[in-house]
Amino acid sequence: MTVYSVDKLIAEARRLSAEYRKATGRPLGGVSGEIAEHDAARLLELDLCDPKPGGYDAIGRGRRAGKRIQIKGRAIFDEGKAGQRIGQMKTDQEWDSVMLVLMDENFEPYEIYEAEREDILQAIAGSDASRRNKRGAMSVAKFKIISQLVWTREAGAEEGGGWDSQ
Repeated sequence: MTVYSVDKLIAEARRLSAEYRKATGRPLGGVSGEIAEHDAARLLELDLCDPKPGGYDAIGRGRRAGKRIQIKGRAIFDEGKAGQRIGQMKTDQEWDSVMLVLMDENFEPYEIYEAEREDILQAIAGSDASRRNKRGAMSVAKFKIISQLVWTREAGAEEGGGWDSQ
């Protein structure tokens, strides 16, 4: 057992990730995903899976009770930069929805979007037949179009499931 709380460790990971990027111009690999999972669980009543079963990262509580959720994170350093992508979604495994945690340059969350499995699979199937799409990759912009905004830094959790961007 560690003497540090997970919240304090995540805060330090945010700080180190931001400092590393400022010093090198590159992201510190793998950290944004861990931070995103922690933030989604903390902000939206999710229980992180340990160990992870393969297709999802968390199980919902409250209004998402029993829902199996993949969590993706993306730090946005330049809002004007086109073509930003999210990590590969595990389309061949079991899950119910995907949450995308968008973070600022300090790795602090500012928006969380949620898309249902059917909408994601339909968007991937309906797009051009590139290898990237077949692997379950998607742009941040496309994900935002097919999802609902479920949390913002300003307003917190959106009532009734969030704002529908469709």
